[in-house]
Amino acid sequence: MAQILAIHAHPDDVEILAGGTLALLADAGHRITIVTCTPGDCGSCDCGPEEIAAVRRREAAAAAALIGAAYLCLEMRDLAIFNDDSSRRRVTEVIRRTNPQLVLAASPNDYLCDHEAASILVRDSCFAAPLPNYQTGSAPIGAIPHLYFMDPIDGRDRDGAPIRPDFVVNVEAAFERKRRMLEQHASQREWLRHHHHVDEYLLEMERWTRERGALAGVAYGEGFRRYGGHPYPKTPLLEEWLSGAAIAAR
Repeated sequence: MAQILAIHAHPDDVEILAGGTLALLADAGHRITIVTCTPGDCGSCDCGPEEIAAVRRREAAAAAALIGAAYLCLEMRDLAIFNDDSSRRRVTEVIRRTNPQLVLAASPNDYLCDHEAASILVRDSCFAAPLPNYQTGSAPIGAIPHLYFMDPIDGRDRDGAPIRPDFVVNVEAAFERKRRMLEQHASQREWLRHHHHVDEYLLEMERWTRERGALAGVAYGEGFRRYGGHPYPKTPLLEEWLSGAAIAAR
């Protein structure tokens, strides 16, 4: 079975946007690592940055464990994810260390700078990972992995324009596990209520997953776009692994 890497900016981003798909892939026997660029150190009004970061690392590890996945944090900081050489080498190193055949990344167009910077870093680090002269602590991998972008939050860019997925994964069979994964991020309810004016973040996740599912005529869905830039792999690997669960968006 294959190694899959899911990288996003903050704890809970992957669970909201791809938790069901990762659960299905875990069911098929694939090995999964969930990576966040930061530990979510700005995600509280009541705790200091190191205190909330410690809480959120534990929550992220507990969420990943529910589907048998590993969790890693790259220890960047909130609102300080930048597309620079130091950060690119850090992301390249985790790709080399895990040697994935497939990488799920943040959308390059999203409402938050951290999400967009994380997307660019992952895209360029996939390119760099096989290059022997771009040195990190681990040896180069054999080839550029397949790269897919998750949805942006609410399916829109920072200007509110809709971004449609290439296909939607039917996650109805994994939705309760997706919910339980997100439940592990309990520290975020008060933060989202204060900063985003969103209560019941589980209900918001359900609403969003239902809306994406409607694009494919299923109850719950998660959207993805395959990155086909030169010289990244262009074969539909994720769609093949998911078999009938991957449905073209209408």
